[in-house]
Amino acid sequence: MATRLLSWLQPMSPPTAAVATRLSPTTFRAALGMFATGVTVVTARAANGQLVGLTANSFNSVSLDPPLVLWSLSGRSASLAVLRAGTHYAINVLAADQLEVAQRFAAPMRDRWAGVAWQPGQAGAPLIEGAAARFECFNRSRYVEGDHVIFVGQVEHCDHRAGAAPLLFHGGRYYTEHEVRGRPSGP
Repeated sequence: MATRLLSWLQPMSPPTAAVATRLSPTTFRAALGMFATGVTVVTARAANGQLVGLTANSFNSVSLDPPLVLWSLSGRSASLAVLRAGTHYAINVLAADQLEVAQRFAAPMRDRWAGVAWQPGQAGAPLIEGAAARFECFNRSRYVEGDHVIFVGQVEHCDHRAGAAPLLFHGGRYYTEHEVRGRPSGP
């Protein structure tokens, strides 16, 4: 089906070079912070059985057929080697009542998993209990771009907690949702 949907695409012309600018990293980061996101904890199990987990808000859907998602990780992350080499990982979309979990996995800690309720997914990646949604992914592809690695995962299993309010991140702070009244529409 995906081939049929994309059959109208013509080969893309080669990209031209970006204009060289002296963009301030502080300004760029502050501007990015104005985009509100959900909060996830990406989890995996190393070959030696060690659990790995980190907070990430760079999560997006890519495709429905096949079901693909993406997220990115700094090339300097201590967890990069495990996540790059592993066959599976899980993306746990945190609920509003999981602020402590988000903070725990965002900070350097000796044992991030202490006191965190989880269960192994079908391929072994940890699934955090109480998450608003959980995606178990095959580690389909990885791309180095700039100072990050972009991971594309093929979703093999997913579930969600109906009615769970999401944990949101905006401007360096955590929030939860409040409905904006108006005409229904979507992106």
